[in-house]
Amino acid sequence: MGKFIIAGITQIETIIKVDRIPIAYHPFTGKPDTIYTAAGGDAYNCSLALEWLGDKVEFMTVVSETQNLGIFNPPGREVTLSTEYVLPVMKETPMEVLLFDRDRKQQKFEDLKDIRDAQFDMTLVTPVIDGCDAVVLSNANFCRPFIQLAKDNGKLLAVKIHNYDPNKEVYNEDFLRNADILYFSDNTVDIDAQDFVNEMKEKYDPEIIIMGIGERGVILYDKKRNINARHKPVGTKQVENTAGAGNALFACFLHYYLKTQDPSLSIRKALLFSANKIGYIGTSNGFMTEEQLETWEKLIFDPGDTERWNR
Repeated sequence: MGKFIIAGITQIETIIKVDRIPIAYHPFTGKPDTIYTAAGGDAYNCSLALEWLGDKVEFMTVVSETQNLGIFNPPGREVTLSTEYVLPVMKETPMEVLLFDRDRKQQKFEDLKDIRDAQFDMTLVTPVIDGCDAVVLSNANFCRPFIQLAKDNGKLLAVKIHNYDPNKEVYNEDFLRNADILYFSDNTVDIDAQDFVNEMKEKYDPEIIIMGIGERGVILYDKKRNINARHKPVGTKQVENTAGAGNALFACFLHYYLKTQDPSLSIRKALLFSANKIGYIGTSNGFMTEEQLETWEKLIFDPGDTERWNR
């Protein structure tokens, strides 16, 4: 069982299923089972995924002063997240609206409210950091103090860059230069994904880079083992919505990497984990336990035939 501190963005998300993107104008559209609202965001989804996999998570985030924390643990869910470190220090909780269609196209609207001004009480973190194995951050402003605390205590530091923007790279340099593991998505990257990975490894020298490239899979770079390879996704016929797949993949990779120190095995497990996740609507739905993941792997693949993952 790994022990993680996870700090980052949490938001209230509304996911809307539409016929086609871009959407045509209609003054009214009424369809059952097309609108879903729940908690989401990098920190929440990664925390929940790791708890499903059997890890211990200290979930650290910021929400509005009036936020009902019950939204983080809806009735009937098997896994419960502690909200001890969910701090009500914002005027409003960040929000996101995501439209998706049957062709997997997505259109996202995000409002992070006053998150740039939010601060986390770091006196809450100091007593628990010694007992953790890794610190996982999104590149939110309030997460910056966690960087030095993680480095001072010799903890593995993993950072998921939320919506990379080359025009704001200077803003993110302290995250990029200090992370042992970096995760990016190609959603907002304008250059070739492999070129981008090569640029990041030369510029910031992390141990590992994971680059999500959508339905083409992922690129995995590992400095120590001289790995720079593309891994295809696990095929699945049941795709409801791909939102949150990156968070699921990142969390599962970290779970197995801490357990095995094998990045290639870890990314294969993570691709399987995220393949199951996209069969569900809602970024915080569709996670498996480690036992369920291992069972599914044995049903689909011969674990000894590693070449099948890249065919």
